[in-house]
Amino acid sequence: MSYVSEIKAASPEDARVWFAKRLTLETDCADVHAAMNANEMDFVLLQVVGQPQAFRQRHIPGALHLPHREMTEQRMSQWPKDQLFVVYCAGPHCNGAERAALKLAELGRPVKVMIGGITGWEDEGYAFATGE
Repeated sequence: MSYVSEIKAASPEDARVWFAKRLTLETDCADVHAAMNANEMDFVLLQVVGQPQAFRQRHIPGALHLPHREMTEQRMSQWPKDQLFVVYCAGPHCNGAERAALKLAELGRPVKVMIGGITGWEDEGYAFATGE
């Protein structure tokens, strides 16, 4: 018996529930890119780590720079309470997106993490924007 099959796989129903739940919390670079290309950005894309100069040098098109440390009820009040936020950070080696997602959830805001972050975006070969 291999290490893969040593622990029995979840039932199909348990797997369905688990993966459906994950998709309520995460999206990926390809889905964000597809939404952008289809002019279906029904979310606010936030880069949540890094200094302003790093954001100006390279960020995902359409993203706003809002570090998770600056997320407050007052700052977020510029958006409707039901506005969906998609947050990203540097990549898999960074937990800034998760910190931002936690902060937004604590503020009562709907949020998803874009898995892969900047690293994932670059790996997919998608273009970056510069400037504000």
